[in-house]
Amino acid sequence: MDRFVVTIARENGSGGRVIGEQLADRLKVPFYNRALLRLASDESGISEQLFAKADEDARHARLFRIARDALRGEVIPPDRDDFVSNENLFRYQARIILELANTESCVIIGRCADYILKDHKNVLRIFIHAPLEDRVAIIMRRHNLSEEAARKEIARVDKRRANYYRTFTGSDWRDAGHYDLCLDSAALGQKKCVELAAGYLSLRLGVKI
Repeated sequence: MDRFVVTIARENGSGGRVIGEQLADRLKVPFYNRALLRLASDESGISEQLFAKADEDARHARLFRIARDALRGEVIPPDRDDFVSNENLFRYQARIILELANTESCVIIGRCADYILKDHKNVLRIFIHAPLEDRVAIIMRRHNLSEEAARKEIARVDKRRANYYRTFTGSDWRDAGHYDLCLDSAALGQKKCVELAAGYLSLRLGVKI
C-alpha cells in the first residue's frame, strides 16, 4: 500500500489527541491537529485566527449544502464578499485534508476528516470515547478545575464539536455508523487503544506495522 489516512474524532477528556499522537509516532507518519489550520491559512492567505474562530461559530445546519463542493476541493475566490465566510474556511480545510490524503500517509484529528474522506480508499475512521465520570476526572486534573467546572467545560467542548460536525456534514458526530472503530479509552487505556488501532489498520488495509 502506498498511502493511508487515520482520522480520529474524540470526546473531550477521552485522550483522543494523545492516542492520535502516539499512533502517528508508532506508524511513523505525520500527525495533524491544529496544524491543519496553519496549512489552510498559508494556502488561502486568511488569518489562522479566523479558522479557529469558525470552529466556535459553526452552528447553522444550512451550511451542509457546501459540503458537496468542499469534497471536490472547490473554494470561493478572493474577489467574493464571502471569501472569509465560515463556508469558505471549511472549504479550505477540506481541500488541505484531500491534498494530504492524496499525497501522504498521516493521522488527522477532528475537522470532519472522516466525512471529507468518506469516498477515499485506505482510510481508517476512529472514534475515541469514555464514560463521563472518567472524562470529568481527567479534565479536573488537566486544567485544575472543580468538578462542576470540568463538567461544564466538557459539555461546552463536546457541544461545539457536535455542532461543527452537524453544520458541515448534516450528521450526528457520535453516530457509530460513521466510524470503522469506536474505542473506550477508559476501559482499554491509551496504550491498548493505540495497539488496537494499529492492529486493525494492519488487518484491514494491509499496513505493515
